[in-house]
Amino acid sequence: MSVPRRDPPSPTTAPSAADPRRWWSLVVIAMAQLMVVLDSTIVNIALPSAQRDLGMTDGNRQWAITAYTLAFGGLLLLGGRIADLVGRKRTFVIGLAGFATASALGGAATTPGMLFGARALQGMFAAVLAPSALSLLTTTFTDPKERGKAFGVNSALAGSGAAIGFVLGGVLAEYLGWRWCLYVNVLMAIAALIGAYTLVHEGPRPAGARLDVPGVLLGCGGLLAIVYGLSEAQPRGWADVRVLGLLTGGMALLAGFVWWQSRARTPLLPLHILRDRNRAGCCLTLCLAVIGMFGMFLFMTYYFQVVRGYSPVTTGLAFLPLTGSIIIGSTQISARLVPRVAPRLLVAPGMLLATSGMLFLTRLTVDAEYATEVLPALILVGLGMGLTYTPVFANATAGVAPRDAGVTSATLNTSQQVGASLGVALLNTIATSSAGGYLAAHPAHPAQRETIIRQSLVHGYSVAIWWAAGIMLLAGLIAALMVAGKPPRSRHGAPEKAPAAQSAA
Repeated sequence: MSVPRRDPPSPTTAPSAADPRRWWSLVVIAMAQLMVVLDSTIVNIALPSAQRDLGMTDGNRQWAITAYTLAFGGLLLLGGRIADLVGRKRTFVIGLAGFATASALGGAATTPGMLFGARALQGMFAAVLAPSALSLLTTTFTDPKERGKAFGVNSALAGSGAAIGFVLGGVLAEYLGWRWCLYVNVLMAIAALIGAYTLVHEGPRPAGARLDVPGVLLGCGGLLAIVYGLSEAQPRGWADVRVLGLLTGGMALLAGFVWWQSRARTPLLPLHILRDRNRAGCCLTLCLAVIGMFGMFLFMTYYFQVVRGYSPVTTGLAFLPLTGSIIIGSTQISARLVPRVAPRLLVAPGMLLATSGMLFLTRLTVDAEYATEVLPALILVGLGMGLTYTPVFANATAGVAPRDAGVTSATLNTSQQVGASLGVALLNTIATSSAGGYLAAHPAHPAQRETIIRQSLVHGYSVAIWWAAGIMLLAGLIAALMVAGKPPRSRHGAPEKAPAAQSAA
C-alpha cells in the first residue's frame, strides 16, 4: 500500500507563522553562512605566516586556498542532493560538525600537506552546509514578506563576510598566530550547533532525491585534474607530459560529465538549466570574473605583507576599501537599477570598471604609494564587481521553475567556486613562473639580492594581473553578447525584485 504524497505547505499555511523560534533560527543559519563565506578570505591574510611556518613553496602555497574552493565548488551540487535525501537539518548539523573538525585539524597542521588536506575537508563539509542553510531558510520562512526579510539579513551577513574575514584574519594572525584563523571556526560552529539542535525546525523533505555518483566522479575528477595540472605547470613547464596529460584528461572527464548529465535519471546538473543562453552567460561571466578576483586577492596579500612589509592587521585594513566598494556597488547602485535597467547594461560596464582597476595594478612597483597607486585600483575593482554580482544572480534566477530554483542557485555558486579554484591555480602559476624568469635574467650582487627578489615578485604579480585583466575583459564581452538585454520579469510580467547576492569577495 503506497503512502500518499503530501504537497508542501502553501504560504497561507506556512509553518513559520506558528513557529515562534523562526527568527532565532535565522540567527543560527546566518551564523553558519557567515562562517563559510568568512573562511574564503580569512586564510588569505594568514597565508604568508603559514607559508613561513610550514615551509610551503611559492608554487604550492595556492593549495591552501584552492583545496577549499575546489572541494566546495566541485561538491556543491552533490551537497544539495544529500540535503534533499537525508534531511536539511541533519545535513546542516553534519556540515557544522565536520567543518569544525576540519578547521581544528588545519589549525594543528604541522606540514603543508596536512593543511591542504584539512582545507579540502573544510570545503567538502561547506558544500554540505551551504545548500542546507539556504534550504532551511526557504522552508522556515514561507510567508513572502518574512522570507524577503530573512534572505536580506542572511545576504547582508554573507556579503560582509569578506570584510570581517580580512580584518579578523589580520588581528588573529598578528596577535594570536595564523592557526587561530582556523580555530575561530570551531568556536563559531559549536555555537551554531547548539542553536541548530534547539532552534532550527526541519522542513518537508522532497521526494525522489537520488545521488548521482557517476556525475560526482566525472565532474569532480575533471576539475581536480585541471587544477592540479595548472599548478604543476610552474615547476614542470607547460609542455611536460604530466601537465598535458592532466589537462587533457581533465577536459575529457568534464566532457564525460556533460554526456552523463544528459542521460542520468537524477543529474547533478540538469542541462536544461544551461541551455538558456542568458543563464549560461551569467554563469560564465561570474566564473571568469571570480578567476581574476581571487587571483588578485592572493597577489595583493603577498604584495602588502612580503613586498611592503605590512602587518597582517594593516593588510586587512588595506583591503577594506575593496570590500566596501563591492557592497556599495551591489546594494546601493545595482540593486536599485536591476528592476529598471537591462542586466547587460550593468554587468558589461561593471566588468570594464574592474578591468580598468586591474590595469592600474599592473603598474605596481616595489615602493608604490597606497593612497595614489593602490587605493584607486581597489575601488574600481570593487565597484565593478558590485555592479556585476546582483544583476547576475537576479537575472540567472528570474523565471526559473520552483523545482529548478535550488539547482540553479547551486549552479551559480558552483561557477563562483570553480572560478576561484581555477583563478588561484592558473594565476599563481603564471606569477611564480614570471618571477623566476625575472630572477634568472637579473643576476645581482649578494648585497642587492633582497631588492632583486622583491622586484621579481612584483614583476610576477604584474604579469599575472595582466592576465586577470584580460579574463575580466572577456567576461565583459560575454556579458554584452549573452546576458539579457531586458530587466528580469516575474511570471506576472512585473519587474523582478533583485535578490541580495552573495559576493565572492
